[in-house]
Amino acid sequence: MAVGKITERIDAITGISDERRVASPPCPRSVKVELTARCNFNCSFCATGYKLRDKRDMDWQFYLKLLSDLKRSGVEEVGMFYLGESFLLPWLPDAIKAAKDMGFEYVFLTTNGSLCTPEKVEACMAAGLDSLKFSLNYADEEQFANIAQVKRSLFMDLVRNVKSTHRIRDDGGYHCGIYGSYIDYDGQQGERMRALVAEVEPYLDEVYALPLYSQADLVSVDEQNRGWEIRGGNPGRAGNMRPAVPCWSLFTEARVSYDGYLSACCFDHDGRFRMGNLNEMSFMEAWAGDGFQELRRAHLTGDVSKTVCKECVSYAF
Repeated sequence: MAVGKITERIDAITGISDERRVASPPCPRSVKVELTARCNFNCSFCATGYKLRDKRDMDWQFYLKLLSDLKRSGVEEVGMFYLGESFLLPWLPDAIKAAKDMGFEYVFLTTNGSLCTPEKVEACMAAGLDSLKFSLNYADEEQFANIAQVKRSLFMDLVRNVKSTHRIRDDGGYHCGIYGSYIDYDGQQGERMRALVAEVEPYLDEVYALPLYSQADLVSVDEQNRGWEIRGGNPGRAGNMRPAVPCWSLFTEARVSYDGYLSACCFDHDGRFRMGNLNEMSFMEAWAGDGFQELRRAHLTGDVSKTVCKECVSYAF
């Protein structure tokens, strides 16, 4: 089945065009919506396990209201995830269908893969899912248990689910891209991943590597103790990394937490980067709000030393 490359979409989002290099850029093309903040993994590279905020699910009526607001604003693509694992939700297919029925041209999802049973995947594809990406951040069962900090058997569930997803897509004739990514923790992970990538690559449309992020400086001590190489900000994918300042995530893509806050950061595990409460204001009011504009101006000058981003980007210098 012919599908586009996910890396092309990633690069289109992580590159800041001239028209967006302003304090109040146009409406972003893409928005990630946190249907749930809960996750069944406790990965050492992720601050989710620190429980720095409540971990609940988005209210359905708020979700529908948000979709309508995003569509009116001009958003074209919506991600069914942010910092949680959306396959925990029984109503995930309903959320996908609602977005497609609203007219969003591209609905995408990233998952840790452990809960993607064939039944759940088929329901999501039947609902109109355009892209499903698996986070393949572990080379084998041993590394999986060490990093994800859950039972080893879930690793093989992940691998089986990747393979069954390909079959479901092709047997059902669904036009959904299936992708995989992995984190290159220390420069050696690519070699460690060789066997797993060779096993799952025939079932995926594309596999690519990611650098290791500092996650807004929340898990850097753990990462450094492991000898891992940390990147400041969010430089995108390993094959085409972007500068930490200005950070593209302030200008090209938005994220909405389960409780309705627009965040300036891809790793807002504790609410530091909240730019507006969408329970009280429209999406575009928050996107063009004074706080967001002030933060973007600092990034455009290249000096974020007096902003909430200062610790995160310090790893880039």
